[in-house]
Order: sequence, then C-alpha cells, then structure tokens
Amino acid sequence: MRRWIPRICLVLLVAGTWVVTTRAQAEGRGNARAGEGVGLTVVVSGQVSIQERPGEPTEDLGNVVVYLEPATASTPRQSGVTSPTNTVMTLQSRQFSPRVRVVVAGSTIEFPNNDPFSHNVFSKQNGGFDTGVYGRGKSRDQTFEEPGVYPLYCNVHPRMTAFVITLKTALYTQAGADGRFVLPDVPPGRYRMTVWHDRATTQTRDIAVAAGGLTNVRVELDARAYKYVQDKNKLGKDYTRSS
Repeated sequence: MRRWIPRICLVLLVAGTWVVTTRAQAEGRGNARAGEGVGLTVVVSGQVSIQERPGEPTEDLGNVVVYLEPATASTPRQSGVTSPTNTVMTLQSRQFSPRVRVVVAGSTIEFPNNDPFSHNVFSKQNGGFDTGVYGRGKSRDQTFEEPGVYPLYCNVHPRMTAFVITLKTALYTQAGADGRFVLPDVPPGRYRMTVWHDRATTQTRDIAVAAGGLTNVRVELDARAYKYVQDKNKLGKDYTRSS
C-alpha cells in the first residue's frame, strides 16, 4: 500500500491542477466577452505621414486629426460621447492658437484677443457665424452644434486661418509632431476611422479593434495637390491692402 500512495497523490495533484487551470481560462474568456460591452477599453495607435511635392518637408503633422465612429450597431459607444465641453482658441500674433481644435458637437469655444489690435472671427460653415470686431483683452465665444469641419478666418487679417472639427464621437485625437497618434480608451468593435489634415485628402477606412487593441496602424495622406489660395472676407470680397 505504501508504494501506491504517492502515485495516487500525484494523479490527484495533476487532476486538481487541470481543473483549476481550465476554470481560470473559462472565467477569463467570460470576462473578455462581458467586457466587450461593458467597461473594457483598449488602445488604438499608429503613425501618419504626408506625401509632399518633391523637396517640400512636412512641418505640420500635429494638425492631423484621427477619429473613430462605430461602423455597426453592435459596436459599443463610449460614455461621454454627447458631453459638450468649453475650450479656447487664442488670437495672438495674428494667429489662432491652436490652429486646429477638435470638439464634441454642442461644445463652446472662446476666442480671447491677446493682440494689441482688433480681430473679427467668422466662418461660413453650417450657416456660419460672425463675432464682429473686438479689441485687445476682450473675448467672444461660439457654440458648435452641428458636426463638420469649420474653417475659421479673421475679417481683419487675411492670412489668419484655423479649423474647428466638430464630432459626434469622443474617440478622437491629434497626432504628435512625428505623426504618431494614440487613442487609449476604445471599446473593442468595428469602427470607421477617419484621418483628416487641412492640406491633404481625407482618408476613411474600416478597422476591427479586438480585445487586445490595434497598434502600428499606418496612414499616408497625399498633399501634393495642395495650393494655398487666399480666401475672401466675410462679405465674399477680396481683402483690401489695408487688411
């Protein structure tokens, strides 16, 4: 009998280990499936480059906007999608800062004037808006209700341009100076990914985000056809020399 006891213990130990391992694996799979609809978020990351005309460098990769929208009804929607925010675009040194601002639809942007002269912010997108002329130390604001790309101008300074990107999704980011981007809180599912830059053709593609996330996404935009054209003032006329 003594010789058989160790063997029986060994069999029980192996069997016990198998049962525990199998249960842990099953629980893990169950949590992953449950998390796809509740709470589980993963990272989507990659890098954007811009194809330029020969000899022209890319110096504005930080203006690239990447955002995701659910491609199917079963893809979970992130909480906070419909939560508007208040933010700022400063007018300083005859520039908008930042030049590109991304907001959720319904958000309000304030335009403080930090220059020693007057500005007049306007846009013609979605019915347009016009702050009127206002001086140093004053501010105007605008609420962006409708999704879309809003080109912004100053009626006083012809080369002052900026863009407000208004979205119905909270899954958005801007690239870094090297073109790298990270979306950290993406629920697994199928999405339509849009990559925007003001000088390039917008790209849209469908992606599948698994429970392990999605990395090393590569996108190349094409800006070879871009050519700067001076826009008209808010009355649709050419800017005068005094402007």
